[in-house]
Amino acid sequence: MRIGLWIDELAPSLDDMIAFAHAHTAFDSLWAGQRDGRDALTALAVVGRAVDGPALGTAVVPTQPRHPLALAAQALTVQEAVGGRLTLGVGVSHRPIVEGRFGLPYERPARHLREYLSVLAPLLRGESVAFEGETLKASGAVGVSTTAPSLLVGALGPASLRIAGELADGVVTTWAGPEALESYVVPALSGGAPRVVATVCVCVTGDEAGVRSMVAERFAVVGELPAYRAILERGGARGPADVIVAGDEADVVEQLGRLAGAGATELLAVPIGTPEEQKRTTALLAGTKV
Repeated sequence: MRIGLWIDELAPSLDDMIAFAHAHTAFDSLWAGQRDGRDALTALAVVGRAVDGPALGTAVVPTQPRHPLALAAQALTVQEAVGGRLTLGVGVSHRPIVEGRFGLPYERPARHLREYLSVLAPLLRGESVAFEGETLKASGAVGVSTTAPSLLVGALGPASLRIAGELADGVVTTWAGPEALESYVVPALSGGAPRVVATVCVCVTGDEAGVRSMVAERFAVVGELPAYRAILERGGARGPADVIVAGDEADVVEQLGRLAGAGATELLAVPIGTPEEQKRTTALLAGTKV
């Protein structure tokens, strides 16, 4: 299982992101999210031009605010800038974000995802599209001469997982523990989508109970979002604290092995805890082969 590391796109400055990337080139990949701060793709272009080595990925860019022609142009530009190291992770986000923040409809997200990927995937391959569906219309191509970035989908529901298996190169999961990956996520891909990137909070610590208690409190909102609540329930988890990886070095390595055995091909590690615990966590992850 390849091991990637989260870069905080909400860091104080781009220089801080670059410095963080320079300090963690031992990892297979470095990933940025798309929240309410910097644009993830733009930030990765800057980081990738400054730092050689690890692959780079977004986890994930919401689809609704960006037409696939616009997103394809941006992603291919970044792919050119970073020398072919980009993985483009996209997803349909959540109703409160799409409707509340962007003021856009969140109706039949699986239909939207299928139509969006039906346009985005060929554009990334350099093909021309002429598409008119229920949720979008697109005509044209993107004139950037570079290789196609790998395309992943932030998928947790059964419909989105099936679509990812058909139209993308893999999935990015969040709050999915080993049980949910093995019994639900991997089988739902129907033999397609060879990349399964598991986003997991990780903490090497001497106070596992304290860390899990902190996660339960800090991420209580997770249970209020239907997609996250459903994936936790499918894995038999009571809450997000049950699906983090935490403990001493031996415990963490054992728990990572369970994720690999459940079908995760890559780990997207989000170190949590005190600054000292996060330092201890990244040191272990940088030298671990699972």
